[in-house]
Amino acid sequence: MTKFLWTSLLIGSGLLLTGSMAHAQLGTATGTTTLTVPVAAEAALTVATTPNFTQTGTNFTAYTAATNLTYFIRTSASGTITLQVTSDFSPAGGPSVATPPTAGDKLAYTCTVATPGNNGTATACSGSVTAATGSATSVATFGADARSLFAGNSGSVSWTLTNDPKYKVNSYSAVVTFTINAP
Repeated sequence: MTKFLWTSLLIGSGLLLTGSMAHAQLGTATGTTTLTVPVAAEAALTVATTPNFTQTGTNFTAYTAATNLTYFIRTSASGTITLQVTSDFSPAGGPSVATPPTAGDKLAYTCTVATPGNNGTATACSGSVTAATGSATSVATFGADARSLFAGNSGSVSWTLTNDPKYKVNSYSAVVTFTINAP
């Protein structure tokens, strides 16, 4: 039994000594890493629901409405916001962008756009622009290195639609697609 006790004590002491020596050999070590962030151009657009067109004034004065939008942009080159009538007014018998019932009938708009909040320039469309179905038309252009606020920046499109007596009584709707581009 004494031999067993001595052997157990020797093994236990050896383990304790080995554990403390292993710990003593760890020391201090350091390491480094490099963090790389590829910041790319980004763009997004939020378009608010346009209220119904309204008419004020005398008979057959133009209909008006406004569409508010918020844009988000970070670009190294110049950027744009455009719009296009992607689905003309329907049902038939009312206003039409592609084939108006009377020459001179049109859906036109003017624009406002706030300057990007962090850097760069923004220029709203110039004067009254006639909307089209076959191609996109300008809402705004941005200079190189435009960077909006985190919450975005505002813009708006004020619409004017000819009120032609040829339009049949009905409710008509069209779809307009806005696009932001930030290369």
